[in-house]
Amino acid sequence: MKVFVTGGSGFVGGHVIEALAPHHEVLALARSEASAAKVEALGATAVRGALEDVTAEMLAGVDAVVHGAAYVEDWGPEAIYWTTNVEGTQRLLDAAQQAGTARFVQVSTNAAVHDRQGQLGIDESAPYPAHRGFPYGATKAEAERRVLAADRQGFTTIAVRPCFVWGPRDNSVLPTLRRISEAGTFAWIDGGQALVSTTHVHNLVAAIERALSHGNGGQAYFVADDDDLSMRDFVSGLAEADGFQLKGPTLPSWLLRGVAGVAEGAWRLAGAQSPPPVTRMSVDLMACDMTVRSDRARDELGWTPVVSRSEGLQGMARA
Repeated sequence: MKVFVTGGSGFVGGHVIEALAPHHEVLALARSEASAAKVEALGATAVRGALEDVTAEMLAGVDAVVHGAAYVEDWGPEAIYWTTNVEGTQRLLDAAQQAGTARFVQVSTNAAVHDRQGQLGIDESAPYPAHRGFPYGATKAEAERRVLAADRQGFTTIAVRPCFVWGPRDNSVLPTLRRISEAGTFAWIDGGQALVSTTHVHNLVAAIERALSHGNGGQAYFVADDDDLSMRDFVSGLAEADGFQLKGPTLPSWLLRGVAGVAEGAWRLAGAQSPPPVTRMSVDLMACDMTVRSDRARDELGWTPVVSRSEGLQGMARA
């Protein structure tokens, strides 16, 4: 199979290339020379370009697309989220259909249905919230809607929804935890009591591989590790596997939401390029219960987790 991957120089995309390259011909969109070198080192053939200029010619002969590129920061101009996550996805969808690609797999997120109130044991019937608190979730939801709506005879579209992706080569959550821990600015939100589902990157990649040939078109699939746990246990485990401990006070989420709102407003007025010290998105994601059911992925994709939490943490510690 010839597979076209976006986001291949990132955390998830890199693991996707690494898993697919031994068995498939993998092309990877690369915006820069550094990205091209990275995806080629993982086993892909680099296709120079970006989402904003992707064309059907770039996808000539491609059987399937795995779309992992996205703007995932918890802070930034809203236009960037829309341009990258929505318009970029639409452009890639159009190019894939024009090229005659048979399957399109979107790497989505549980944030697409995050309601900021707390959700326990939800499945794919959970609706997209009418009112969103942050542009990442809103734009990923809109991108997912467009992907699933594009499903038709001869063009199968599927969205895979992981939760709090973790594992080796994480370049987001773990480095941030270490940075704020070393700076002495770490604090638990509501004691870290929120219950969450998580997804080891290898479990996510296993679901993406299954989605290349299984599943019902026009459907989203939650994929999560076997065990739900508290946010405190989750991030503490990551830190310990990386060789440090998280210590700090406990602060209430209601207070931090207010602080975050004020900080975001001040940063916007100042035209600051760097993110504020706390954002409403980070508070919501850390403070709200969010657990999901993966029954549909097990039943329709034939997927099961390939890495347990203990195995994943041991692997991170060894690395």
